Amino acid sequence: MYEDYYRFSAKPFQLNPDPRFFFGSKGHRRAMAYLDYGLSLGEGFIVITGEVGAGKTTLVRNLFRQLDSQNLLAAQLVSTQLDAEDTLRSVAASFGLEHEGLTKSALLKNLEDFLVAAARQGKRTLLVVDEAQNLTPRAVEELRMLSNYQNDDRSLIQTFLLGQPEFRGILQSPDMQQLRQRVVASYHLGPLDADETRGYIEHRLRTVGWQGTPGFDDAAFAALHRFTGGIPRRLNTTCDRLLLFGFLEEKNHFGEAEVDEVIADLKNEVAHQDYHGATGVNNHPPEGSMLHNEDGIRLVQRIDQLERSVNRILPIVRKILYTVSERNAAEEDASPDKRDQTN
Repeated sequence: MYEDYYRFSAKPFQLNPDPRFFFGSKGHRRAMAYLDYGLSLGEGFIVITGEVGAGKTTLVRNLFRQLDSQNLLAAQLVSTQLDAEDTLRSVAASFGLEHEGLTKSALLKNLEDFLVAAARQGKRTLLVVDEAQNLTPRAVEELRMLSNYQNDDRSLIQTFLLGQPEFRGILQSPDMQQLRQRVVASYHLGPLDADETRGYIEHRLRTVGWQGTPGFDDAAFAALHRFTGGIPRRLNTTCDRLLLFGFLEEKNHFGEAEVDEVIADLKNEVAHQDYHGATGVNNHPPEGSMLHNEDGIRLVQRIDQLERSVNRILPIVRKILYTVSERNAAEEDASPDKRDQTN
């Protein structure tokens, strides 16, 4: 939608992790250094933690892009809310091994044969476990036991654990002592600072062909950093909405006022709701069948915001219909020329 208006080759702030957009902030560069260090060791566990949306998955996909697939077999395990046996089954499935209907002993035998065969071919095996904070102690123990597979005193598999901040606390529990002893490096991925936030936004824009339009005031970058806290996923959501706002309002420059208006819209939506309850109105029962003053004000603000949102959707629909009709007309005009050329 706004990609054509600003002449972008793609959406710069999509939510799906894409290694093309990897931004090397100070924290992300250090995390990549730990991943590279772990690869050089070829054994043990590397632990990377960070807030939701901090860029852990993008980090791993960027690592995968750099790997030599001829010498290394890598797989990623995303669904971790599993019991111990299902975790083993998922690991086997991640490496493309038979796993349906097999007993635990058969699963382990398949995995061992696979790891030994890979080592004989001169290949190393890497398992990346995302959302590691959801792992049960028994599932963690199964992963640790996999690291016992060795060949000539060298581990046949290496595991990277990616998790949210609470995973650091989980690792300190008595149940995790044996795993902690095998962690060779760990790093916590923090948010971007103000300068890095600006660099992140400009990097993603340049990746899709940005030539300076739309422009951003310094105050706009500062407002974006304040609202998102420097978390990449929040930045993506807010900047995507800002560009949509710019398309609808035909703006080629953003200041603090424009950013604040978009932030006000986001705060009144379900995904960014700061108030209690699904409607944004406090759920305490009214006194004397009358709404509290504060609740009434919030309700009026909510209705006003919904009206503004509807008014903004209508131009989107009109622009979409206009764009489609223009393209159809252009194709119809071009079709006789194509027939003449074929004749």
